[in-house]
Amino acid sequence: MNAPLGRRIAAEAIGTGLLVAVVVGSGIQATELSRDVGVQLLANSLATVFGLGVLIALLGPVSGAHFNPAVTLAAWFTGRRDPHGPTLRDVTAYVPAQIVGAVAGAVLADAMFAEPLVKFSTHDRSAGHLWLGEVVATAGLILLVLGLDRIGRASLAPAAVASYIGAAYWFTSSTSFANPAVTVGRAFTDTFAGIAPASVAPFLVAQVLGAVLGLGALAVVYGRPAPSADAVVLPHREAESAAS
Repeated sequence: MNAPLGRRIAAEAIGTGLLVAVVVGSGIQATELSRDVGVQLLANSLATVFGLGVLIALLGPVSGAHFNPAVTLAAWFTGRRDPHGPTLRDVTAYVPAQIVGAVAGAVLADAMFAEPLVKFSTHDRSAGHLWLGEVVATAGLILLVLGLDRIGRASLAPAAVASYIGAAYWFTSSTSFANPAVTVGRAFTDTFAGIAPASVAPFLVAQVLGAVLGLGALAVVYGRPAPSADAVVLPHREAESAAS
C-alpha cells in the first residue's frame, strides 16, 4: 500500500517548515552570539547541514523529503513515464504544502526568538552575481538528487544533500537558497537569513534556470533513466509502501 497523499503532504509541509526554522533560527542565534559575519555564516551553515540531514533521513521514507518545489518538479519531469515515479497530482499537492510550510517555519523561528512574527525582510539580494550563484547552487542540487537516484545510491541522500548545501553556503555568492519555497519563506523574516520581497522573483527565476540546467547535466552525464528500487529522496512507491 502506498503512503496516503495526506501523510505525504504533511511530511512535506512539516519538513520544509522545520528546515526553514533551522535556517532562520540558527541565523538569529548566530547574530546574537557573535558580531563576526564569518562566524555567523559558519554557525548558520552547520546548523542547516545537521538539520537537513536529519529531516531527509526521518521523512524521506514517507514523502521523498523533497522540501523543495524545484526538486519536486524535476523529479516529476524525469519520472513522468515511470509508473513508480511522482505524478502531476503529487506535484500539485507538494508544492503548496512546501510553500505554506516554509512561511510557517519562518514565523516559528521568529516566535522562538521573540522577533516580530511577520516582518518582511529588508535584506536586499538583487545583483547579477547572486543570481548566478543561485543558478549554480540549484543546478548542482538537482544533479545530485536525481543523480543519486539514477545510480542507485539514493540511500546516501541525507549525508550527500546536506553536505552539498553546507558547501554551497560557502562556494556560492548567494549562500545557496536553491529552493523556491525556502526563498519565499525567508522573505517573511527581517533577520540574518531574510531576503527582501523585491529580491524574491529574480531568485526564483534563477532557481528555475538552475533546475533546467541541472536536468540537462543529468541527461549528459547519465543518459536515459533506468529503474531503481532504492529511493529515499524521490517519492517512488516502494519507499512510500515501506512507510505505510
